[in-house]
Amino acid sequence: MLKQRIITALVLLPIALGGFFLLDGLAFALFIGAVVSLGAWEWARLAGFESQGLRVAYAAVVALLLAVLYLLPGLAPLILALAVLWWVAATWLVLGYPDRSRYWGGLPGRLLIGLLILLPAWQGLVLLKQWPQANGLIIAVMLLVWGADIGAYFSGKAFGKRKLAPRVSPGKSWEGFYGGLAASLLITLLVGLQQGWSVGSLVLALLGAALVVMVSVVGDLTESMFKRQSGIKDSSNLLPGHGGVLDRIDSLTAAIPLFAALLWLAGWGSL
Repeated sequence: MLKQRIITALVLLPIALGGFFLLDGLAFALFIGAVVSLGAWEWARLAGFESQGLRVAYAAVVALLLAVLYLLPGLAPLILALAVLWWVAATWLVLGYPDRSRYWGGLPGRLLIGLLILLPAWQGLVLLKQWPQANGLIIAVMLLVWGADIGAYFSGKAFGKRKLAPRVSPGKSWEGFYGGLAASLLITLLVGLQQGWSVGSLVLALLGAALVVMVSVVGDLTESMFKRQSGIKDSSNLLPGHGGVLDRIDSLTAAIPLFAALLWLAGWGSL
């Protein structure tokens, strides 16, 4: 398994780095769209589609909607607003699982939830790529999420006792959550001090980082919730040793649109 993970990572890493940081404009939108469409194919299974034809059809619908969003950039504020509302609702659903699963809305509701997860993630990345310091912004949100993951892993291993969401993901603990949050805030603090941010800017950055990290945890737990309900361990086996695309980007699907929304509110870029 470890060998598989390493080989897959070595193959995917240059593709991911090239796609994220060397592509621009339409090419970047298409690259991210391909990743999101694969995630849609996986989500269709979590939603209840067993047929490959139906799963491919759902992915095609998502790809078509991405094309519409690219052609109608004025919809971006609406998409980000819907994302923020959805992740607030997702927090409520996760905290009340499994009792609140009755509010998912059956198959149509689960398919709609997939759109609320996937479309804003694509929209957020496309916006970040268009704004000042585009690649730096993408690196920043990834560092926040990955820093939180690494911090959570080590603090959870060392101190984890109280379960964060035992009915959704028994392996996660509150101690891990706090350790992950602390790691991301430390990264933000060090970057702010190195860049010479004012006290006010640094405080706002720390608050924003905390919100992004918290919602990234909800993104992770949301996918875990739907996998648990479906009796599925991994979203797919597209990435040998790593599971599926959604298993790798679940935290980012929540963090990216909120990160973009907060930057927009701070006046960083235009919508």
